[in-house]
Amino acid sequence: MRTDWIRMKLTAPSKKMILFIGVSALVMMAGGAVFYRSLKAFNFALGVLLPSVLNVFKVFLFERTARKTLEMINPAKGKAYVHFQFILRYVLSAAVLVVAAVVPFIEVMGAVFGIFTLQISVLIVRSMKFPEEQTEQSEQTEQSEQTPE
Repeated sequence: MRTDWIRMKLTAPSKKMILFIGVSALVMMAGGAVFYRSLKAFNFALGVLLPSVLNVFKVFLFERTARKTLEMINPAKGKAYVHFQFILRYVLSAAVLVVAAVVPFIEVMGAVFGIFTLQISVLIVRSMKFPEEQTEQSEQTEQSEQTPE
């Protein structure tokens, strides 16, 4: 069994996404504890935790898909691979929701909220600037200032 994805080097945005998935999951769990104020909060926390773990796995899948697609020579194969990975991520999300609906000690609403941790982290990360981007932008600015018109 190949475990290349375990040793994969993640990009800075992916690392930030994983961080914000965890932070948003913790915030949702705390909100559930305030809302329920009973042992049902534990069921809600399990509901949030299950899709949040899946979302971290999906970040690894994103990275793997991007790297593998860029290495493919045939564009048609690359496109088919990306479509397959897209469908796989949706099937995994649906499976988590089905598990949450079937298992009695997992709160379904927690799972629904947990699914959104990936989207929340994407929105936060997209609004951030990373050192590589800042360096590239400053170099472009310096070059445009140095070229005489």
